[in-house]
Formats: sequence, structure tokens, C-alpha cells
Amino acid sequence: MKRTTLSLIAVATALAAVTGFASLTTTDGPAAPAAKAPTRLPIERAGLACPVPSTSEVAETLYTSYTPTGTGTATGAPGRADRPTAELRAAANTTTSGGAPKGGKTPKAPKVPATVTAPGKPVTAEANGPAAPALTGTATGTLAPGWTVQQTTVVPAGGARGLLGLGCGAPDTDFWFPAASTAKERQDYVHLTNPDDTTAVADIELYGPEGALKSQFTEGIPIPARSTVPVLLSTLTGEAAQESVTVHVTTRSGRIGAAIGSADEKLGTDWIAPAADPASSAVLPGVPADATSVRLVAFVPGDDDADLKIQLATATGTIVPAGAGSLHVKSGMTASLDLKDLTRGEAGSLVLTPSDPKKPAPVVAALRVVRGTGEKTEVAFVPATPAISARATVADNRAKATTLSLTAPGAAAQVKITASAGSGGGTPVSRTVTVKAGTTAALTDLVPQGLRGSYALTVEPVSGGKVYAARTLTLPQDGTPMFTVQTFVDDRGTVEVPSAHQDLGVLD
Repeated sequence: MKRTTLSLIAVATALAAVTGFASLTTTDGPAAPAAKAPTRLPIERAGLACPVPSTSEVAETLYTSYTPTGTGTATGAPGRADRPTAELRAAANTTTSGGAPKGGKTPKAPKVPATVTAPGKPVTAEANGPAAPALTGTATGTLAPGWTVQQTTVVPAGGARGLLGLGCGAPDTDFWFPAASTAKERQDYVHLTNPDDTTAVADIELYGPEGALKSQFTEGIPIPARSTVPVLLSTLTGEAAQESVTVHVTTRSGRIGAAIGSADEKLGTDWIAPAADPASSAVLPGVPADATSVRLVAFVPGDDDADLKIQLATATGTIVPAGAGSLHVKSGMTASLDLKDLTRGEAGSLVLTPSDPKKPAPVVAALRVVRGTGEKTEVAFVPATPAISARATVADNRAKATTLSLTAPGAAAQVKITASAGSGGGTPVSRTVTVKAGTTAALTDLVPQGLRGSYALTVEPVSGGKVYAARTLTLPQDGTPMFTVQTFVDDRGTVEVPSAHQDLGVLD
């Protein structure tokens, strides 16, 4: 008898046994109830990747690891249900071509591992100098939902002087970076960090004002397991240097963390975080009131051009910047616009919408923001960010140095803001804030009682319209207004789980 015939008989026998058992163990009655709507449960595992913070000899880096409270009762990972963890590990540094780790050795981790032991209290670690490695990390159990790590670096002198801030990113497969550059005065490195146990393979695409740049060595870049690969953008193309370039990073296999470290020999240095996924509208929150230069960079990945209406949401309402109320972005090309005197001394958030609502086209966008003048300047980047759907957190906030910007571009919204306990002590405080429609609220006074050390800020929508948020950290150094801006990205601390019930009707 053929194997196929035997298999069919086995299946038929199994089905008969199951239906027979069902008929013996069930009674006549009403039909089984319909499945309930999916429920949301806390995630049980989260991963992050942090790039190499700096190559400067005088760099001082602080890592802040934090899990917010009130995330449910998720258990630990399988086999470790009673031991939730949130740990960072050193990744191996690799060559820019994606080769094996230098010397086959893993760099030393920070002296004090930033290990969270309980939700609600930030834990910090320092790593100074150029030897600080890239980090990968995993949180499990009750420490996984909302786990965030902030990497803050101060470089007080040298060509890369400035304040660099970055929320370590969750591994993904697709990243957009408007506002990058291949200009001679810029050194922009895209850092590709693989947190997993198998090799990942990535592609990099560059788009300038005339479209895709002819590039080399950008396809099939291997990133070994638990390693990082920094790639200098200007070495990827032989075309003329471009002030504004959009970078698209995708993976052929595996997942990676990606961020661009940008150093301008005149303006300063900071990280460029990934922008929100392409959409017909965009919100870029947290433009400081004293910004001396703001440059908008946008890119259209689709087939249709985009005509964008530009508005600034301020504390008193939404206005159109003088002489810069619109921007035309051609398909497949990077467009830029200098927004002179944008804020006029009033903090705000840039809002981009289709000029014609009947002709939307997806765009990605980011801002390059400069504070200060002359030799005392500093730069930061603000990517378009999605609205907060449930909860978002930014760690490493300092007393008298933090500004929280909340924007409600549509309907008015209420949000709950929690300032956590400090890393060295203090009592958390919470406040409910109403953000008027079409405005940006800038808060500077929400800090823990008796604060010692740094603290985390968590934003949760309560009611009303969509809310977008950003944190500006300002740490002046010798007259230079060093600053960095991090947008709030939903922490995805819960996952939708479908409900199920027994339905023997499928066996009829």
C-alpha cells in the first residue's frame, strides 16, 4: 500500500476518534458562544540596540535604563518566570565593510551594568572615552513592557563637540533617515547593530535632490551576530557632495537597530533617529524657542509628487511660517527648505499636511535645528514621529534642563504625564494636562519630589485627539548651548491577543 493511502487512513481514523470523543463528552444545548474580541496583554520580552556612543577621547556617556510602572502582570520568559530581567550587553565592534569583529574580541561593557531590577526607578551606568561599545539588551517578564534605554553623550571639545542623545531602538527591518548629508563638513555614519544570534544582511539607499545617488558597497552588507557596523555615508557614492540626503536602510535577512551619528565641524553633533513611516501628513514636535536655524528635509518614496502645507503649532495656535508655507517634493527626490525666523522666540512643532487633501502622497521628514551663533553653535535633529497611542517614555531627564513639548494638531487632548523617581532618589509625581487644539504646550516644571539624579518622563493619552511629544535636554558647556531632542515613540508595551473557544463544529 502506498504511503499516501496510509496517511489518509490515519487522518480519517484520527478525525473519527476526535468526533466520537466529542459526542460522548458533550451534551445537547445552545451553541458555543462566539469568540470575544481580542484583549491586550503586557508583552513578555523586549529587545533594544544602542550604537557606539562616540569615538572621542573626551566623550562622557550616561546610559539610563527604565521600565514604567502599571504595565500589568506579565511573567518572565519561559523558564525564568520568577526572574524578570532587563540587561545590557556589549556588542562586538566590526569593520565598516561588515567583516569579523576586530581581533575577535568583545569590548568591555560599562563598569556598572544598567540593569533594572523593578519598574518605576531608573538605573544609570557610565562609559567614557572611545572604547565604549555598542550595546544590545533584552528585558523579560514584568520589566519588558515599556522598557527604554537612553544614551546621552557629552563631548566638550574637538571636532565632534556637542550633546548627543538617542533612545536606543527596537530591532526592525526598515528605517528612513531624512536630513542626513554627504557634505564635506559633515561626517555622517549610519550605525547598523545586530542584537540577535544570527547574521543580518542590510541594504542602504541614498536619495539626493535629483533622485537616487549612484552608490557602491551598499547592497548585502553583513552584520554579524551581536555586532555593530558603522558606515560613512560619503564613502558610498562617487557623486558630488549633497547637503541634504535621505537614507533608506532595509534588511534582506534578520533585524537590526539603526541610527545615524552626524558630526558637523562648524555646527556640532547629534544622532539622527529614524523618522516615522511614510504617511500623507507628519508632525515634528519640539522645536526650541531660541532656534537660530531650522532646515526641513522631506522625501517622497511613492510614485506621486507631494505638495505640503507647512504650519507651526505654537502655544497660542497654529501659524503659517512667513514665506515658507508650502513645499513641493518630487517623487523619489529629497527636498529641503530653510525656515528662517521660524519660532520667533516661541517653542513650537512643525505640522505637514497635504496642500490638497484629495491628493495625498506619503512622505518622510525631519528637521535639522541649530541653536547659538558663530563658534558657539549646537545642532540637533527632530524626525517626524507617530502619535502616542497608549504610552511612551523618554529617560534621562535633568532638573532645570528638560522641556517637554506636547502637540495636539487636531482636536484638543488630555494626557497624563508621570515624572518617575530619580535614579538616586525622589518621589514620582503625575499630572493631567490639557493641550488645546492646534497648539504646543511646553512644560519645564514637572520633576519628582526630592529629586536626586535623573528621571524618566512617561506620557499617556487620556482623551481627545492625537498627541505628539518630544523632550529637549539642554546642558550648556562653556557658552555653547548644547542640546538634544528626543521624540516620544509608543512603547508597544502590550500586544493584542485573540480570544479562543472550543468549536467542535469544524469537525462536522
